[in-house]
Amino acid sequence: MSSSSFPPVRAPGRGAGWYRGDCHVHSVHSDGELTPEELVLRARTAGLDFIATTEHNAAAAPDVWAHLAADDFLIVLGEEVTTRTGHWLALGTGPGHVVDWNHQVRDGRIDRCLDQVHRMGGLCVVAHPHAPYPSGDFMFSFRGFDVVEVWNGLWTSDRPWNADNEAALAEWGRSLAADVRTGSWRPAMGNSDTHLEGQMGTPHTVVLSEELSTRAILAGIGSGRSWIAESAEVDVSFTARTDGRVVGVGEQLATHGGRVEVRAAVRGVPAADISFHTDGGKVHRASLPGDGAGAVRWQTTAEESMFVRIEVRHPHGHIAALTNPIVLI
Repeated sequence: MSSSSFPPVRAPGRGAGWYRGDCHVHSVHSDGELTPEELVLRARTAGLDFIATTEHNAAAAPDVWAHLAADDFLIVLGEEVTTRTGHWLALGTGPGHVVDWNHQVRDGRIDRCLDQVHRMGGLCVVAHPHAPYPSGDFMFSFRGFDVVEVWNGLWTSDRPWNADNEAALAEWGRSLAADVRTGSWRPAMGNSDTHLEGQMGTPHTVVLSEELSTRAILAGIGSGRSWIAESAEVDVSFTARTDGRVVGVGEQLATHGGRVEVRAAVRGVPAADISFHTDGGKVHRASLPGDGAGAVRWQTTAEESMFVRIEVRHPHGHIAALTNPIVLI
């Protein structure tokens, strides 16, 4: 099968920088209601730079997506591996490649399936671990998976956040302390799980990438150099500084015992509540002004905090944005 039947793995893009993308979408070639053309149009309208095709238990069809890629828009090949004991995303699969989906917890075949994806240079993502339908609850161990989808938009068409996402975020947040301590933590991501009109990009993941390519985007997601936004109207900057050294989300800061200033700047969320979270739980909160633009600073040390991450919530408590952690050593 000719590689020209599928989207290119690299787009010129803007060079190194922040790129917005939705890595969980379904078209009429799966159980979605929108054509690939309609999905890409809505993604671009939503301010996204890339999407991933994730049809259920099927590879992206040839000669369907290639013509929709552009110099400023990347299409990543993938699959939603839909098993009887949980769903997961295989991102960065090869053209025409189908990951085995006929497995479940009891047969112990999951590691072999994850290896399939990793050998292709792809990422394995725990999908909507607390989805409210049969097989939606994720029963596999997170071991071997690279990323956790803590925010899934499928069931939130009438509201941007629900109890299932709250449970996924809490579960991931509790795991961070133990995982950071071992030096191997799983980043969080958010996707719309688009099936219907009006879902695209709510939420999406904002990735710091060296270029707009499948390899670089997946590297940014897998390393945690990313944060999650409910829309392109939301912008977040999150840094930690000590002795003139500054790092951003997903990075590690060597503090040499000094104090660290953590700074979060947010735009696009009026009257938002910003909270700082560490291995000690929620440690600090502040409110943004009514125009939705403002910055909050907080200080800590590596002895007090193994990591810091932030959540941005609307006044009613629904998440507007959240980040992966900055690790302090």
